[in-house]
Amino acid sequence: MFISGIDTATSYSLRMLADSMHALQRSVARLSSGSRIASIADDPAGAAISIKFDAEISRIGAARSNLSNATSFVQTQDGYLEQIAEALDRMSELSVLAQDATKSSSDRTTYNTEFGELEDFITATGSKAFNGISLFNGVALNVTEDSDGNTFSVDGVNLGHVDYTTLAGLSTTTTSNASTAATAVVQALDQVSSDRATVGANLARLQHTASALLSYQENMSGALSLIKDVDIAFESTYYAMQSLKVQTATAILAQSTTLSQSALRLLGVS
Repeated sequence: MFISGIDTATSYSLRMLADSMHALQRSVARLSSGSRIASIADDPAGAAISIKFDAEISRIGAARSNLSNATSFVQTQDGYLEQIAEALDRMSELSVLAQDATKSSSDRTTYNTEFGELEDFITATGSKAFNGISLFNGVALNVTEDSDGNTFSVDGVNLGHVDYTTLAGLSTTTTSNASTAATAVVQALDQVSSDRATVGANLARLQHTASALLSYQENMSGALSLIKDVDIAFESTYYAMQSLKVQTATAILAQSTTLSQSALRLLGVS
């Protein structure tokens, strides 16, 4: 009975040591990897959820990248439209100056040279592109707005609009021509004002959507962190506790082994 009791204690010590060693190894794995789920067995449900969260966070990042590119596209449009507005402003001024009866034909020709260059600038801008995509063909741009790939339309701007194209061929060489040009330029200014308002609305929508996606991504990342990331303070304490258990179990097992050997020697068993 005595030896049987010792053997039982030794067996129990071995089992406790094995359990503590296993727990210690898991704790080491968590601390070294920084992940609460060092093995799929640690939290199967959490691991499954984290896989889906990881994928969605990646998709959100891709959607944000798309939004960033669309924002750059629209900002580029606005930069050109701002220059067009300034060109039209100067053209409007030139067309009025050319109507001055005290100006000579030579003066009007000088005005017309600058007027024509500015009109050429506006016409040339109509063919500008962003990464091969036309900036001013009037076609709406479909932009990704979420991780599911849903899109919304960014209204296009068309520099082929009649209010712009009628500027071609106008001149300030006579007071009559200058008067006609002045009227056309005012209409073009109205159109560029409308186009810039459209671009501004597009930009506001893009910025709000990007901000909302960023907030969503941050919240998703926070939720994923709660599932995956190890709590260093807790895990360090747990590691210390398991380490102590291993040391204690090892000492007890050694003592149990010594008692067994002593009992056997007392019974004359070598």
